[in-house]
Amino acid sequence: MAIAIRKVGVIGAGQMGNGIAHVCAASGFDVRLNDLSEDRLNSALATINGNLARQVARGQLDEADRQASIARIIPATSFNDLSDCDLVIEAATEHEETKRKIFSDICPVLRPDALLASNTSSISITRLAASTDRPERFIGMHFMNPVPMMQLVELIRGIATEDTTFEQAKDFIRALNKTITIAEDFPAFIVNRILLPMVNEAIYTLYEGVGSVDSIDTAMRLGANHPMGPLQLADFIGLDVCLSVMQVLHEGLADSKYRPCPLLVKYVEAGWLGRKTQRGFYDYRGEKPLPTR
Repeated sequence: MAIAIRKVGVIGAGQMGNGIAHVCAASGFDVRLNDLSEDRLNSALATINGNLARQVARGQLDEADRQASIARIIPATSFNDLSDCDLVIEAATEHEETKRKIFSDICPVLRPDALLASNTSSISITRLAASTDRPERFIGMHFMNPVPMMQLVELIRGIATEDTTFEQAKDFIRALNKTITIAEDFPAFIVNRILLPMVNEAIYTLYEGVGSVDSIDTAMRLGANHPMGPLQLADFIGLDVCLSVMQVLHEGLADSKYRPCPLLVKYVEAGWLGRKTQRGFYDYRGEKPLPTR
């Protein structure tokens, strides 16, 4: 039975979670934003407020809408606070066991008719759905980063996803004024299946000494008309996320062309994860980013 989606729970107040909460609230949905850390929740609300203010400054939103949007987002420190949500979207770290634990913990507090979605960028929707009590009401909704600016959402059905769930998910994404692309439930879906091997190949190009960080990024910006170079993009995505997606591709498709570059592994081992840790293929601690190789 289809339910009207009015209240949306978002699990995870990081970059993706706060972006999803932002677009849901700006589109008129009531939002419960959940995270284990109150500091992360406060930081997320400040980020959303700042991003909404930028939209006002650009003329994309008026001040009354900004205030109404931020008022629709209620921080939630417990899963019990999500018990009356019509849809809950998990946007936690890209780690399968973490996601499965979240789903096993959240299901008992949700209404039986509530929909459940994952914002995973690479992990099997069928497998994640199997860790819930409602695989037929489970779907993959992969938002692009940064969510408020990016137009696309990949929609992925698991093997058990019912048609009603699929149609409700499509209606919901359209209500956010986003464009839907349908992907089959294969490792990394469409965008990351194509994008991350390109990023990984750029890292191999650096690793093998074919070019420096600057020359590789300049080549792809000006030679392929990409808005940012692949190594700059890797830092933006997070090198840990890049590695995780490449591992999913390598393990899921058993093809050596998806082997993560050893240099990517080394950077992640060093804790140099890109922008979020101030160092990756660039060092962000000074006035302007400087290549680290």
